Amino acid sequence: MTITIYHNPRCSKSRKTLEILRENGAEPVIVEYLKNPPTAASIVHLSRLLGVSVAELLRQHETEFRDAKDLPPLDDDSALAAWVEDHPKVLQRPIVVNEETRQAVIGRPPENALQLLQR
Repeated sequence: MTITIYHNPRCSKSRKTLEILRENGAEPVIVEYLKNPPTAASIVHLSRLLGVSVAELLRQHETEFRDAKDLPPLDDDSALAAWVEDHPKVLQRPIVVNEETRQAVIGRPPENALQLLQR
């Protein structure tokens, strides 16, 4: 089973989610998305796996989001994903993906990740 976590090591929820995955036998591929931002296409793909719009993947209380002068319309997934690629700090975290089952969850609460480990 290949699990990927879009991880921010400074985030307590992200650290806890990673801990839960490891405690349950998964050694995930770790993508530190602030260092290696996902592409716009990857962001759209993640939103599809989660069953939400790209706008629903955003941390809208972040200063970078609230103060953005170049923010595209929230209902334009493609344009918004391209914007998020340049502003990865606003992406929800952590996002955990089971590559085999093509399912994903947001690790808020961190225990959500357990859904991806059930067979």
